[in-house]
Amino acid sequence: MTGTNDIVVEVRNLSTWFDTGRDVLKAVDGIDFTLRRGRTLCVVGESGSGKSVTARSILNIVPKPGRIVGGDILLHGAGPDGGPLNLAALDPKGRQIRAIRGRDIGMIFQEPMSSLSPVHTIGQQIIETIRLHERMSKKEARERAIEMLAQVKIPRPERSIDSYPFEFSGGMRQRAMTAMALVCNPKLLIADEPTTALDVTTQAEILDLMRGLQSRHGMAMMFITHDMGVVAEIADDVAVMYHGKVVETGSVDDIFFAPKHPYTKQLLNSVLALEQRSHLAGKVGRDGSAGTILEVSNLSMSYGGRRTLFGRQQEGPLKALDDVSFSLRRGETLGIVGESGSGKTTLGRCIMRILDPTAGSILFRPKDAPPVDLAPLPRSAVKPYWRDMRMIFQDPFSSLNPRMTVLQIVAEPLRNHGIASGHELEERVAELLRRVGLPPEAMRRYPHAFSGGQRQRIGVARAIALKPQLIVADEATSALDVSLRAQVLDLLLELGQELDMSYVFISHDIGVIRYMCDRVAVMHRGRIVEIGETQSVCDDPQHPYTKSLISAVPKPDPRLRGTKNRIRYEMEPAT
Repeated sequence: MTGTNDIVVEVRNLSTWFDTGRDVLKAVDGIDFTLRRGRTLCVVGESGSGKSVTARSILNIVPKPGRIVGGDILLHGAGPDGGPLNLAALDPKGRQIRAIRGRDIGMIFQEPMSSLSPVHTIGQQIIETIRLHERMSKKEARERAIEMLAQVKIPRPERSIDSYPFEFSGGMRQRAMTAMALVCNPKLLIADEPTTALDVTTQAEILDLMRGLQSRHGMAMMFITHDMGVVAEIADDVAVMYHGKVVETGSVDDIFFAPKHPYTKQLLNSVLALEQRSHLAGKVGRDGSAGTILEVSNLSMSYGGRRTLFGRQQEGPLKALDDVSFSLRRGETLGIVGESGSGKTTLGRCIMRILDPTAGSILFRPKDAPPVDLAPLPRSAVKPYWRDMRMIFQDPFSSLNPRMTVLQIVAEPLRNHGIASGHELEERVAELLRRVGLPPEAMRRYPHAFSGGQRQRIGVARAIALKPQLIVADEATSALDVSLRAQVLDLLLELGQELDMSYVFISHDIGVIRYMCDRVAVMHRGRIVEIGETQSVCDDPQHPYTKSLISAVPKPDPRLRGTKNRIRYEMEPAT
């Protein structure tokens, strides 16, 4: 039984509200939980459930117009008599809370690029944190910072300390943020979606790192995530949030195997649905009777050499795509999977001719027209083919024009190709919205009035407006909550069968690829290293890199924790 002396932070009846002048948003509404030394509490829930606001409330850094309106956040052992100190009662800009941030409570934010200063070196930022909280000379602080960078496994820490954030990869920036959060040995580490933007292999490394550091320093950890695989991997306890309330708490085993609240059950069902193939995914005949719609042969794409900032060194041309070849059958869904920087998005944009390849061919075979090699065509000659080839973009927030109504957004391709106008155009848009599960009256509203899942449906409606034969979907569900992901994937599969469409589906999520795709191509450093039937590649990968990728995927089952062998891919030297 855990004693009260193990409690680091106790949250009691916490409420944080946002008063917009017209109404009050109860982002956090009367929640309770306890954070204990050496244990990890995972806070899970959909976007907008109040997870990040809870984390910011603990540090008293809630953005305006939000404010803590009630409840207690008790930091044990921090009071004047050694008792608890109520952080909720402190002045957010006062000296007392500023001293606690970084020293007693460290925080890792979701996007390290927006949390790290781009004009200061990694070392300067860590040294500043140390000297803010501890009496130490610059030389001593630098030595401590190098030691911490070594602990978070940043290579050559003596040199890396003088690097700027933009010189680090996403995973390295997240390690640097972790080093900064832990350099003063805090009692509590809050990690807000620290692995969401990372590849599955980098995510596995960061999770291993955090577990090791927690075991070494004995700190409490509050880990915010929407990935139940990550929860199964690292949580001791779980708090499930929904609409600003904690609807269920319990041990990780209880939450996964004996959930009580309907929302928790729904969340877990959504996760388990993505662990298997969709009932809507149909296999294309292997005899090739359906015909081929796309043949990509020896495609290469290079970005020219350039001088780095401050003229440090001359960089040679970067090969984003290196001799890529594959074919796509009619009605087939081909998944393209790999880490960031593997060339997935570049490949999708070259197929659509948003980017110009430097070599190779892209043979497109539309149904009622002769085959055409899109690669050498000037942009003006490609545009007519965009009627039959459409793209769904990753971010449903930035890919919709905020100044246009849904009617204008979905009608744009119909109007541009002279297909409909006036009353007929409105009727077409209404039918498209119905087809993607949105009410026709939604066409009068602007994108900001919709959730992420609804915005992605609007993006899908725009993509299918011209009844295309081929859709390139670039991370089309990565910005969505897990409860919406299967819905949108099923929608795409239904539309594919109904309209006889083929998909090139780009994703870093193996679960999404397994759920939706007939075949999968695995990319690494601009090359396809393995291609085959999805089940075959996922269950019996042949290439060492594919084995590494599959072994890093966290399984949403806490009882499997520690039973999987991680395979680490030894990278071949770049050529």
